[in-house]
Amino acid sequence: MGTVFFMSEIAVPYFCSLPASPPPWPGVVVVMEGMGLTPQLLRVCERLAGEGYAAVAPDLYWRFGGNNPDVSDQHFRQLTPEDARSDIVDVVARVRELGAATVGVTGFCMGGTFAYLAAVSGVDVDAAAPFYGATIAQMLGESYCPLLMFFGGNDQHISRDDIAEIEKHHLGQVVVYENAGHGFMRDGSDAYDEEAATDAWRRLLEFFGAHLRVG
Repeated sequence: MGTVFFMSEIAVPYFCSLPASPPPWPGVVVVMEGMGLTPQLLRVCERLAGEGYAAVAPDLYWRFGGNNPDVSDQHFRQLTPEDARSDIVDVVARVRELGAATVGVTGFCMGGTFAYLAAVSGVDVDAAAPFYGATIAQMLGESYCPLLMFFGGNDQHISRDDIAEIEKHHLGQVVVYENAGHGFMRDGSDAYDEEAATDAWRRLLEFFGAHLRVG
């Protein structure tokens, strides 16, 4: 196991992918999985930029020395929801400073949980689209912004009963791909489900298009 460095306070570091056109454009904060800033996550940012969104993915593990796949399990256990929310707040503000007129949030697994937390805790976002957040069922609340959630019905980390509770609490705001498992958006992995991922991407763009594009 590699050495873990605890860092003093700095501005939250992030990966940023911008549209070729000048601002203003809509922005999206993309919150990472527990394994950190993966190539798949950066590809999501690049795809969003290609669709006209300023996409920013914060490194939520910066307090522990930054993204490091060798110790990501340890970082996952150390990161608190309060610190993750604080980082999302800071990065949302940064995206607006870059020129975003509106800002949404999405995320995967751990990032899905924190994207949901942002929606129900009053973070200044205009729309939220979490993917398979594993502990959403244990923190159900009322969203301050438009919300659309994605789950796989065959998720080994989220029971179908938990998903049903989320569906009941957020009527009409949950999409379930019954045959897909956890990480179905993670292209290049065994978890990837092309059919579910393709449809979810279409729905994500429609959702953000409806709530983030102005004028």
